[in-house]
Amino acid sequence: MNFEPTRQLQVSRILSNGQKVSVGTLAQNSEQVYFSYHADYVEKFGNLSPFAMKLDTSLQLAPKQPHFGLHGVFADSLPDGWGLLLQDRFFRQKGILPQHVTAMDRLAFVGDRGIGALIFEPSKVIERDQLDYAQLGLAAQAVFDGQTEDILEALLTAGSSGGARPKAQIFMPKSGEAIARSQPNFNDEAWIIKFTSKNLPLGHEEGLCEAIYLTMAEQAQLKPCQWRLLDAPATSGAAQWLALKRFDWVNNENGVGRYHQHSLSGLLNADFRLPSLDYEDLIKASKSLCQSQNVAEIQFRRAIFNLFSSNQDDHGKNWAFLQNDQGEWKVSPFYDVTFSPHPFGEHSTAFGGFGKKPSVKAMQKLAQRAGLSWSETQKIIQQILDALSQFPVLARDFGVKNSTVKLIQNELNRIWGENKTLLD
Repeated sequence: MNFEPTRQLQVSRILSNGQKVSVGTLAQNSEQVYFSYHADYVEKFGNLSPFAMKLDTSLQLAPKQPHFGLHGVFADSLPDGWGLLLQDRFFRQKGILPQHVTAMDRLAFVGDRGIGALIFEPSKVIERDQLDYAQLGLAAQAVFDGQTEDILEALLTAGSSGGARPKAQIFMPKSGEAIARSQPNFNDEAWIIKFTSKNLPLGHEEGLCEAIYLTMAEQAQLKPCQWRLLDAPATSGAAQWLALKRFDWVNNENGVGRYHQHSLSGLLNADFRLPSLDYEDLIKASKSLCQSQNVAEIQFRRAIFNLFSSNQDDHGKNWAFLQNDQGEWKVSPFYDVTFSPHPFGEHSTAFGGFGKKPSVKAMQKLAQRAGLSWSETQKIIQQILDALSQFPVLARDFGVKNSTVKLIQNELNRIWGENKTLLD
């Protein structure tokens, strides 16, 4: 493969009506990356990253850290975990050392396949073959488990950038039929399907457990993302795989549009791989960006759910915001909501400085940030606990093994014991 380092990329945006507009130019010299908005974009549209970038045509230097030399808003389009694994193996197949690949090169490979509304051109073209979700899933399992790399290109075109676990983007008709394909027909809805592996912490029950958590989050009025379970092929070892509807994807009469999506870590230029954020940061950023006090309460509710449900992989990329064509922001649906204990029980995002077992004083301060009294907060905690109490019943309904139910319930009981003073 003839590989030339990427020095310049044109950044475009797909609006919610499907129209493509030019945003600006990314350029790299021998050391650093710069971005400049185009004048037409500045006149008509909102700032893509208002905390870190200026909405003007000046040359804006990207910080060297923590996003591999990119501005946070563009780093949101970079692959991590699973997507990075696929890219690196693809490069090696073509005789390219991943160490020689820059963040700009990776954006060029993302092209128009990233999450959110941004497109990077010229893109590195990869053949796009039509595969069904069963083929994609079995191939993803094999790559994840280290058994094969035969259809890396197909997985790359269908692969979702974010997260460490095997997944792919699929398309299904709006009618709700369980007909899934790797390339869209007109007005198809976009979904992310999460595959399973025997090598994952919960094995082939990962998707079922996440579906249960999403159900409990809905009961707790946390506005989770839309989901469904799809039957997995018998040879996969799984009963069903979880599919999550893309909330940045807009279906309309003209076809498909998108909302601009920005993560908390990208917005604040924080390293999501390190425990560098606090729920105080989330609440403050949400109120400021969305220009609304009401968003603080939903984010606080989600924080309480994460605390008591052992969703400890609550890093800055698992919180996102959506911008419409008029430049207005809102918080995204709740996503990556699942049982995810960390070593030593520490959360990626802290609760008023506490990685676990937050003090009453710290939670009172956090609640105050969200505009809630302590009596209101305790009612919210009880509502969350009521939703989580449904776990054993839901697990039985979803067909989760007794050993898995016991494992998770024991952890939920332990966390309740650690934090029950919040209801005193």
